[in-house]
Amino acid sequence: MWRYIAGCLATLALVTAGVLLYNRNARSVAALPLAAIQQDARGGEDASLPDSAPVASEETRAAKRFARYDQDDNGAVAREEYLAPRRKAFAKLDANHDGALSFDEWAAKTEAKFAQADADKSGSMTPAEFATTAPKRKPPRIRRDCLPASAAAAPADDG
Repeated sequence: MWRYIAGCLATLALVTAGVLLYNRNARSVAALPLAAIQQDARGGEDASLPDSAPVASEETRAAKRFARYDQDDNGAVAREEYLAPRRKAFAKLDANHDGALSFDEWAAKTEAKFAQADADKSGSMTPAEFATTAPKRKPPRIRRDCLPASAAAAPADDG
């Protein structure tokens, strides 16, 4: 008897999860501006819309990257052109400009971060001090392709 009840509950949970996932995608359609839906229903065109869809640039991401490396614009990336960004990064780290990178030079940014976090200058960090060294995370991207529900519910101004 318990197996039947457990099977029914599991089936009910799966159906509920399916309905929730299906409705999650339907919310973006519900957030469309009311004026746009009414405009489409009347068959009219909005003056602010372009006549044709925008066309992407012919230059791809790889072509743009190639152009950044090809400094002399001869259509080929030489070894020196390819290594130039690494040389600049190395030069920034090589503080005494001796052509060798010591551990202290390599870890200078980390040592400065430690010194800043060690507020009491004890040579070690407390849990509170250590918490200040956590990397700063970027806020999550918010999709801007749909208007908020409040803007969608606003009546259209027909003039």
